[in-house]
Amino acid sequence: MKFEVTILGSSSATPVFNRNPSAQLLNCNEKYYLIDCGEGTQQQLAKFNLKAARIDYIFISHLHGDHYFGLIGLLSSLHLNGRLKPIQIFGPKPLLEILEIQFKYSDTVLRYPIEFFPIEADQSTQIFENSDLTVKTIILNHRIPTTGFIFQQKKRQRKLIKEKADEVPMAYYTALKKGIDVELPNGEILRSEDYTIAADAPRSYAYCSDTLFDESYFATIKDCDTLYHESTFMHDLLDRAKETHHTTALQAGEIAKITGAKKLLIGHFSSRYKTLQMLLEEAQSVFEHTELAVEGRTFLL
Repeated sequence: MKFEVTILGSSSATPVFNRNPSAQLLNCNEKYYLIDCGEGTQQQLAKFNLKAARIDYIFISHLHGDHYFGLIGLLSSLHLNGRLKPIQIFGPKPLLEILEIQFKYSDTVLRYPIEFFPIEADQSTQIFENSDLTVKTIILNHRIPTTGFIFQQKKRQRKLIKEKADEVPMAYYTALKKGIDVELPNGEILRSEDYTIAADAPRSYAYCSDTLFDESYFATIKDCDTLYHESTFMHDLLDRAKETHHTTALQAGEIAKITGAKKLLIGHFSSRYKTLQMLLEEAQSVFEHTELAVEGRTFLL
């Protein structure tokens, strides 16, 4: 089952050449989940040949503009392109009022319904579930109420061994994949373990947008397969990071190590950094399996 994320934006508050504000597109089993929607997100989707019309779920971490200023444009373009199916948006409660005001004063009546689900930033809770995954909030420590998100795959059924598929009537496939042994009319027993193999272990992706280094959310993201964590500054600017409620690259590496992540992606880079290699090396000095979450890269999760 496909489980991957494409980076659309990796910059912090101010976009710079080749770096847009925060946005990521998660693909889980060919369903699209947009995570944050900074300015220019719909252009990035077009640039990387990702169809905006396939997005059915949008998750907004908080109401600083670099995380949602692209949303009104994206929703408007979907309307102009004839979208009819609903779209689900999960975000801070005031976001709905912001959208309604924008549409009111532009005299826009969307062709499609918005199903809005307000998020509270007081305790971690599950906010979404479908047949593929669950989504749970991460309570972060920023200047305004902010949540991250954990996307957790659901356990899949066992997989039929292709070479043995012809030996089994199709009517018994479902039972065998559920781990159930079946008895044929002639009394023969087909054991699930003989005809199937275990599915891949469910994987998880934790998205930590803007936050101070704060142990209060470490338990929520413990042992995730891939951790995205903001790394706005180098550690020599720790005082500035604390002042603005952000994290350094070194701290992001420490968080990945402490929480047992298998892989770390860092992003949300300050516009002061024209090249990013120093931030990568700083995080890698603590946590080797670190990569830069830069525009256009797709990571298998």
